Amino acid sequence: MKLSRRTILQGAGSLPFAIASLRTGALAQPAPAAPSEVPPILFVHGNGDYDALWMTTLWRMESNGIARDRMAAINFTDPNARSDDKVEQAGRSSTEDQRRELAAAIAELKRRTGASRVALVGSSRGGYAIRNVIKSGGAGDVSHAVLCGTPNHGVFATDDQPNSEFNGRGAFLRGLNEGESEVTPGVAFLTLRSDGMDKYAQADGRFIGKPGTPTGVNVEGPELKGATNLVLGALDHREVAFHPRAFREIYKFIAAHEPARIAIVPEQSVKLSGLVTGTPGGAPTNRPVAGATVDIFRLDPETGERNGSAVHSAKTGADGRWGPAQVEPSWSLEFVLASPDAPTTHIYRSPFPRSSDLVHLRAARPLGPADKDAGSVVIMSRPRGYFGLPRDVVLLDGKEPADVKSGVPTDSTATLRLPAGEVGRNIVTQFGEERIVARAWPASENRIAIAELTY
Repeated sequence: MKLSRRTILQGAGSLPFAIASLRTGALAQPAPAAPSEVPPILFVHGNGDYDALWMTTLWRMESNGIARDRMAAINFTDPNARSDDKVEQAGRSSTEDQRRELAAAIAELKRRTGASRVALVGSSRGGYAIRNVIKSGGAGDVSHAVLCGTPNHGVFATDDQPNSEFNGRGAFLRGLNEGESEVTPGVAFLTLRSDGMDKYAQADGRFIGKPGTPTGVNVEGPELKGATNLVLGALDHREVAFHPRAFREIYKFIAAHEPARIAIVPEQSVKLSGLVTGTPGGAPTNRPVAGATVDIFRLDPETGERNGSAVHSAKTGADGRWGPAQVEPSWSLEFVLASPDAPTTHIYRSPFPRSSDLVHLRAARPLGPADKDAGSVVIMSRPRGYFGLPRDVVLLDGKEPADVKSGVPTDSTATLRLPAGEVGRNIVTQFGEERIVARAWPASENRIAIAELTY
C-alpha cells in the first residue's frame, strides 16, 4: 500500500500568471518533446462548472510538448449536484449520472488515442466522479488520479441531509472512503489542497450558510489515506486545480519529472471556438443554446474601445457551437453574446496566447431588483479562482470591490453599478497582473458587461 505523504509547499501564495512574453522571442521557442510514456489525460470539472476552466492548464500542457489530441476535458451535461442524490431534480445530476458520463469519456479517449489507460485530473466535485468510476470497476482504465480540492470527507459531515453527496457521513462518501486505505490499488493517487484557504474545507459552517455551526470537517478533508497528499499553501478552492502552482504538481505526478516550463508559449496565430450554454431556471447547465449570436471585436487594450468592425460573427445552431474565429495572440477581445431570453452580454477578455475550442460563452444573469436604479452593470469575474483580500490585488474601477469579503476567498465575482450619467465610459478591472478594460453599457437596453479574467 502506498503510504500517505503530507507535504507543505511554502510560498505558493497568489503567484502572478506566467505567460511567455510576446516581446522576448517566445513565439520562436519550440515546445519540448513529451515523453512517450505519458498517458492521455482527461480533465474533469467541478460542481456547476464546465470544461472551459481547464483551458489554461491545457495550454501549459501543450507548452510542455503534450499533444492536444492526447488530452480531453469532459463537459458534464448538468453540472450541478442534486440536493438529494436519490431524488431526480430538473437540471441537476446524480453521482451515477456523472459516473456514467465520465466512463463514456474515458472510453472515447482510449479509443481515440489507442491507449490502454488514461490519467484523470479532477477539480472539486469532479474528483467524486473520478473516484466513483475507479471504485466501480474502472481501475484498469486509469493510471493516475489527481484530485484538486475535492472534499473527499465532505463539505460537511453531520446527520443532516443524509443523501447529499457532499455529506461525509452520507452513503456516497462512506462508500468511497471505507477500508483502511481510501484509494483503489493499482491507480496512483495524488490530492492537492489548500493550507486553510479552501472555503469548502472549513470547521465553521459560515461558508456554507450556517455560521457558528460545526461542519465536522477541517482543512485536511481533501486528503486520502493511501494517496500522495500535497498542500499548496494559501491557494483557494479553485486555484488548487487551475493555478500555475497546481499545474506543476499535476504535470510532475503524471509525467514523473518537472515540467520544462510553467509559462504558456504563444502560437503565431490563434483559432477560437466554443459552446453557448444557458441557465434555465437559474441553474447553469452545459446544454447547448441554439439561435444565439456571437460577435467578436478587437479592442484597444488601454481604452477598451473597439478597433473597427467585428472580426467574427456567428449564429449558433442546434449544437450551440460558434467559431472558429481567427485572431492574433496579442489582441484584447470583446465577445457580444445575444442569447434568447437573456441580457445582451458584453464579455471582455485578455489576449488568447493559444488556440482553444473551449471558449464557452454563457449569458449574464438577468437584471434584478438590485440593479433597478443602475444606468450600467459591470461584473468582474474570475472563473478559475476566487478574489482573496488582502491576499490579492483586486481593483474594480480603481477601488477594491465592496462586495468581496476579506479572509478566506469565497467570491469569484464583483459587481459595479453606475448611475445613468456614466453610461458609456470605460471601466478598468485589475487582478494581480491581469488588466482588462471594459465598457459600461446601458442597463436600460438590457445589457450587462463582464470582464472575465483568464488567470
